[in-house]
Formats: sequence, structure tokens, C-alpha cells
Amino acid sequence: MRDPRELYTWEQSGLDAVDEIVGEPDSAGLVMLYHFEGFMDAGDTGEQVVARLLDSQPHVTVARFDTDRLIDYRARRPMMTFKRNQWVSYDAPLLELRLVRDATGTPFLLLAGPEPDVEWERFVAAVRQITERVGARLAVTFHGIPMGVPHTRPVGLTPHGNRMDLVPGQRPFFDEAEVPGSAAALVELRLGEAGHDVLGIAAHVPHYIARSTYPDAALVVVEAITSVTGLVLPEVAHALRGEALRTQDEIERQLAEGDEELVSVVQGLEQQYDAVAGAESRGSLVAEPVELPSAEELGAELERFLAEREDGEPG
Repeated sequence: MRDPRELYTWEQSGLDAVDEIVGEPDSAGLVMLYHFEGFMDAGDTGEQVVARLLDSQPHVTVARFDTDRLIDYRARRPMMTFKRNQWVSYDAPLLELRLVRDATGTPFLLLAGPEPDVEWERFVAAVRQITERVGARLAVTFHGIPMGVPHTRPVGLTPHGNRMDLVPGQRPFFDEAEVPGSAAALVELRLGEAGHDVLGIAAHVPHYIARSTYPDAALVVVEAITSVTGLVLPEVAHALRGEALRTQDEIERQLAEGDEELVSVVQGLEQQYDAVAGAESRGSLVAEPVELPSAEELGAELERFLAEREDGEPG
């Protein structure tokens, strides 16, 4: 493997700020949040969290990755702006580590940007180097996963990593599964193997709205992050809470328009959710059987619902 240090450069002012923080006598190390765009993120859960953090919290860049080496531009073409008779701007992809401060001034790190298309092991080795250089005590990643759950019930979470104890009370949905890999998952795996504390937070997004922005899931992730890390992020939570209310109103409006098949899907998921929750409250491992729509029926409703939402959005 070529030297991972060739993949990134330090922003000296940001690195100096980190060194000053971690060099304080009472410093326990920084929390590092991370999320990469481009893989599974149902409901745009992780992207919403990152966007809100950067919009509302002061931050400086600590390190930059060389996206020219990591991104396949023909697969994910950056946007450019053409005005009148010439190109005027290029939206270059940024994969950066930033030093952010919460509402009380407490510092933390945020690594975010597009998921690398190539050289995953080398990239992960670079992330490990950075993690150790800045003295991160805990790495936390987050995203949304599509699940057979209704939007009318609380958003569930699936914690993973070697610090699942930080999110108590969450039961696993399955024992083992083989799924396509991601750079974020590989970072979690390799950091854990190296003895670092890592936690993943996956929010359960109703699969019939998984391709739409779902603020409820992002809000639950932010609440989990604050609970786990002690960070204070009221502006982020407030903004997401308002967006969540508007999204719920829009979903209910769609249902009230009389789509009987979609109403049936939601009702079936509600019955399943309540049956499982009731079994857990009684200490039983087996819920009452519930007749649900087939996977094909659910998928068809998902596609139709999303298509109708997109057609109804203003251009």
C-alpha cells in the first residue's frame, strides 16, 4: 500500500487549534463524527445532520483529502454553472475534517464529504492516522436504513460498533447479514480492530419514503449523538424538529387524498409494529402473526408514492 499520508493535507491553523485543545490538562480527547455521501442513507438522514451542523455551528478545516485521487467524476459529476456565455463556477467535491463547536463552545470533529470510489484501504488507513494524530477518543458514524416500519411510530435505531453500550435499550433486528460494503463501514471495522472506540447509529426510515428527505430520522440521530457524547446542539435539533412536523403533515395529506393501497400498507406496518412492541412489553419473543402486504406490493407502493411526490414538487 502506498503511503496514506499522500491522500490528505493538514490545514495548519485548524491543526494548531486541535493541538491546543487536546493539549489542555483536563482534555479527554475529542469526539469525531463522520459521514460519507454516496451509499445507503435512507431519508437523507446523515446528509441532513451534516448540513445542519455546518450551517449552524462555527467550524474550521483541519485536514483535506485529495478528492482528485478518490472520486470517480464520471460516475458522480460535480455541478458547474454556465452564465450567459461562459462557465463561472465549479462545485468541487470536498472531503474534509473540520473542528466544530457546539452551543456551549465544546469542540468536536466532523469528517464529511463524498464517499471515496477507490483505494478504500488506503483511505481508511489515512483516517486512522488522522484519528490518532488528533487524539479522537470516540468515532461516531450515522445514516438511515430503509425498514418495514410506519411513519406514525417513533423512529427506531440500530447501534453498531464496539461501543453499542452507549445506546442502551436497542435490540438487534437480525443476527447476521451480508450486505454491500461502504467506506464508512470499513472505517468502523478497521478502527475497531485497531482498538479505537467506534459507534454507528442507523436510523430506521419507513421504506415507502426512504428516497425522500425524512427529518424525523435525522432528529433522532442528533438526539442520540447528544446523549452519547454530551454535545449540546439545540439549533440543529430545533431546525430538524420543525422540518419533521412539516414532513409529517405532508405525508398525512398524501394519505388523506384517498390512496387506499398506501393506507393499507401503512396500517399493516402499524399492526406489525404494535404486535412486536406488545410482545416485548410482555417479555415474549414471539409476536402475534399479522397479515402484511407482500414485498412486491410494498415496493410498488413505494415507487408510486415517491413518483407522485416528485411530480407534485414545484420546479
